[in-house]
Amino acid sequence: MPRVPEVLERDAVPESERQFFDLVKESRGEVRLPYSVFLNHPELAYRKLHVGSYVRFDTSLPHNLQELAICTAAREMDCRFEWSAHLPGARRAGASEAALDAIAYKKPLDGLDEEEALPIRFTRQLLQDHRIDGETYAAAVKRFGERGVIELTATIGYYIMSACWMNALEIEPPADRAQLPEL
Repeated sequence: MPRVPEVLERDAVPESERQFFDLVKESRGEVRLPYSVFLNHPELAYRKLHVGSYVRFDTSLPHNLQELAICTAAREMDCRFEWSAHLPGARRAGASEAALDAIAYKKPLDGLDEEEALPIRFTRQLLQDHRIDGETYAAAVKRFGERGVIELTATIGYYIMSACWMNALEIEPPADRAQLPEL
């Protein structure tokens, strides 16, 4: 149960901020977790939604590699809701089970195809070491270009922000969804 109530009805939002409720509902088709909790601050929820829409749908990053970075960010933050929301999407996008297993259990990336290992390594370095080593950065620029590296970094940052919200507000996935394994 989240620490703050879900905002599921437009009338629960102050009249001056109802346009933000409407924008969330329009973009998602309905108001549900996690935005039902984020709407306790309607304008901030909308601003988060706006950035999230860009990093999720409008970057140049291949979708399978983007999902690997998102899942890695979720694992590094132990964000159960994020993991549960993105693991199925990563599978649909073609991420390998070996890569997803390496992320889930924080295993070494040995044996993974470099195409999948790169976004995982980049994300892990940024979140664990707070820096990207020269070799990994050069490989990322070669693969994604400078703009793509910025988009990858923004994607990681966005999902870390999301994980912070979800972890602090105790937004948990439904029991029937994929669960983040215990280490």
